[in-house]
Amino acid sequence: MMPRLVTVRHRRPDGRWLRLYVPFLPVLLVLSPLLLTVLTGLVACLATRVSPVGALCGTGQLLWALPGTRFVIEQGRTAVLVSVR
Repeated sequence: MMPRLVTVRHRRPDGRWLRLYVPFLPVLLVLSPLLLTVLTGLVACLATRVSPVGALCGTGQLLWALPGTRFVIEQGRTAVLVSVR
């Protein structure tokens, strides 16, 4: 049976607990495109023998880069210079 509610507990700075009840199915429906993208990327990494962790790090660097930023991604003897304009 699929859970209907997920309980999330968070400790506030004053030491009290904040309890949130999150409906599971709407959150799953909203996040399903992201989950599908991650699964497709994992399959692509495994098919091309690329490290999934390295690909995730490179993607993170690319997404959080500011315009005009230049950085190098190195794996083995291969190096790629990425320039965001």
